[in-house]
Amino acid sequence: MNVIVTSIDYILNWSRANSLWPLTFATSCCGIEMMQTVASNNDIARFGSEVFRGSPRQADLLICAGTITHKMAPALLRLYEQMPEPKYVIAMGACTCGGGMFADTSYSVIKGIDKIIPVDIYLPMCPPKPESLLDAIRKLQKEIRKESILERKKFTNKHTSNLTESCGLLTDEFNVTKLGVLEN
Repeated sequence: MNVIVTSIDYILNWSRANSLWPLTFATSCCGIEMMQTVASNNDIARFGSEVFRGSPRQADLLICAGTITHKMAPALLRLYEQMPEPKYVIAMGACTCGGGMFADTSYSVIKGIDKIIPVDIYLPMCPPKPESLLDAIRKLQKEIRKESILERKKFTNKHTSNLTESCGLLTDEFNVTKLGVLEN
């Protein structure tokens, strides 16, 4: 039985790692750098990620690039929930990872999208170069090749219950006080 699961894991992980379909959520200057990775100088197609999807139902990698405000948080969460499993997230840019230069001066910026959705890889530069996004995709591909079918199912079940219990974000009504907007 273990030989069969290992063989299936290898084939599935190889195919998933080499055919990531990204969904873009670009809100500011990091989005321009993300667009540059598709250009001929960097050519993201070498890594199997050239098909940027317009629908979350067809994507398995969410590249979130730029500043995320509290008004955008429900839309980002909705997009993440609509993506099929397994799904991965790359947080691109200092604003996405921790609020960036707006973290201390703006009340409307979320200080890291990991408060909303789980993040697999962080790129905390301002803005990150296209080469660093390609490197992040390669690192994500290495992690995908190591996954097991059984472990992924446990992670998915545990993650969904943690989001529901700790943040209350998977409910019908989005509560901004859970994200820390109204701190006393």
